[in-house]
Amino acid sequence: MNVQTGLVVLVCLMGFTCAEPVKFKDCGSVSGKVVIVDISPCAVQPCQLKKGQSYGVNVTFTSDVQSQTSTAVIHGVIAGVPVPYPIPNEDGCKSGIKCPIQPQQTYNYVNELPVKPEYPAIKLVVKWELRDDNKKDLFCILFPVQIVS
Repeated sequence: MNVQTGLVVLVCLMGFTCAEPVKFKDCGSVSGKVVIVDISPCAVQPCQLKKGQSYGVNVTFTSDVQSQTSTAVIHGVIAGVPVPYPIPNEDGCKSGIKCPIQPQQTYNYVNELPVKPEYPAIKLVVKWELRDDNKKDLFCILFPVQIVS
């Protein structure tokens, strides 16, 4: 084990925040299959997202199709109503994925989930989609969060 890996393991063992696999529900992945979802930091579930902070989202998925592009579409679902949620970068090809996307390959989509200070303290469900060239979901996931002060 090299020094860098040892340091990461030590920090995790000391109880500091590490990415935790998040319980999610697939909401219609048509062109791919989700393997795992990590949100960092997320010590408990549902993830408690503190106002004014950003959270790392890492979705590992396999693709069933070829696609030149990938576009993220995110909604906060409040009382069953999807509300568009802006993120800094919607281009999946600039979020850890080397495009073009190839079938039968595994990819790590990495992005930030910023929580603005003006957001209300509320429980909601995040619906995160990554769409291919044909606007079909490479993945579509739902996961609960709670915005806290």
